[in-house]
Amino acid sequence: MNNESRIEAAAKYFALKGGSPDPSTLVTDRSVFTPAYAFIPRRASKDITASLFPHWEMTRGWVLARPMTGFAETFSQVAMEVGPGGGSDQPEDDPNAEAVIFVMEGSAVVSFAGESHRLPPGGYVYLPPGMPWSLRNLGTEPVYFHWIRKRYNRVDGIGTPPPLVTNEQHITPEIMPESRGLWKTTRFVDPNDLRHDMHVNIVTFEAGGTIPFAETHVMEHGLYVLEGKAVYRLNDHWIEVEAGDFMWLRAFCPQACYEGGPERFRYLLYKDVNRQMPLTI
Repeated sequence: MNNESRIEAAAKYFALKGGSPDPSTLVTDRSVFTPAYAFIPRRASKDITASLFPHWEMTRGWVLARPMTGFAETFSQVAMEVGPGGGSDQPEDDPNAEAVIFVMEGSAVVSFAGESHRLPPGGYVYLPPGMPWSLRNLGTEPVYFHWIRKRYNRVDGIGTPPPLVTNEQHITPEIMPESRGLWKTTRFVDPNDLRHDMHVNIVTFEAGGTIPFAETHVMEHGLYVLEGKAVYRLNDHWIEVEAGDFMWLRAFCPQACYEGGPERFRYLLYKDVNRQMPLTI
């Protein structure tokens, strides 16, 4: 088995794939929208809620977060589905947008700066603002990935980060302090590199893992559950979450969680970092 085959065998990520709503189920669901947080369960991402995008062929996506009054302020996040032969040669129309691509299922080819990179599941790409790029599905099955975008916050004297291509399987997770190895974070970029104004990490809780206090901080979050189940605190509510669910947390929204078994609990985490606070809103 070659290295890419081992990566694909080791990866386990829940991808949104749409479908039609079951007319026999109750309308009542777990969806929640509040000024402090939003919770979008995987059942909400059906064919009728998918979006299409200019200059993308054989492609649709579920918009999980976008900047708007009373919701996400710093980022957008889309769960993308690209069919065989599909993709885009001009995916980004904002020259100030940086992006992260994280592949859930299938194989994507991302090209920039004269080079092409095949991304199996777990593949991660950081694309700095102003970097022309393209993405294609050259396989015979759909490819599913998350596309996270943020308007880059430039700082005098600090350059923009370079592009980065890697895979989760190439990175050793960091064990969080006092967690007995039950709480780990996979960091794709150096948290001390001030060129980066956003981080997209993977957080893992083994059986019995927990965030043992209500985190209350300035970073906005987007959390997409990759695997497992948990009970997650969002502001003053405890909500059961599972693979395929999405959570948005406003700055200073208290959060905590308990891993819910029977398998580990993991999520893809966005946060804005490393910048002074603006004094206007």
